[in-house]
Amino acid sequence: MLNITITQNEAEFDRVAAWRIIGHMLCDPKALIGLSTGQTTANMYKIITEIYRLHPFDTSAVTLFNVDELTNLPRSYPGCCYTMIRDQLADALNIPDERFIMPPTMSDDFERECRVFQKAIEDRGGIGLQILGLGINGHIGINQPGTPFGSETWVSPMDEIFEARVRRETGVADDYPLGGLTLGIRTIMRARKIILVAKGSKKAEMVEKMLLGPVTEDMPASVLQLHPNCEFLLDADAAARL
Repeated sequence: MLNITITQNEAEFDRVAAWRIIGHMLCDPKALIGLSTGQTTANMYKIITEIYRLHPFDTSAVTLFNVDELTNLPRSYPGCCYTMIRDQLADALNIPDERFIMPPTMSDDFERECRVFQKAIEDRGGIGLQILGLGINGHIGINQPGTPFGSETWVSPMDEIFEARVRRETGVADDYPLGGLTLGIRTIMRARKIILVAKGSKKAEMVEKMLLGPVTEDMPASVLQLHPNCEFLLDADAAARL
């Protein structure tokens, strides 16, 4: 049976999501937690930092990483995942770089960076909790439709809408290579616990396909139906078609 939590509104969604992450840190002070960036998660992280400021809890052994990172852009670009997580959460929780596992955004060998990133996670005992967003086309991480379920950490193309936005914001040429270094679907599925977060009416169709449709590589998030410990956390708008 799928584990689905539906909140009444966006504000409740953000609070519940924030406390899920805090609760994991409190239960496992040495937690390795994978995060996700985007509009869905920003308010969640803000709530975590506010609670930490008012009621500090032990983060001295917590390690964070993000499920993906942009490639061939400097970290000075505000949309890089390293920069977003640093600004939105890691700095406020006093997480130093040695406990913030992220691949570089610039490299002459991204295949090597994929191996290093995955090994760094495995060397720390694997993912305790992975937070995942739901892409507008059903992707998780930057695993686009058609990604094999057996994929390990790799460099994937971005979806067209996101790539167009990044090119506008950075001013890079149309032929400049962009992509995303992402945990593969098989890597993600090895996490001991996953929370898929989705809010807003724009995600309702994808939520319906993810939860009620077939498990297929054409809908990457559908594979989460098979995970033994995955919670689907939705607000009422995202769950409207269930």
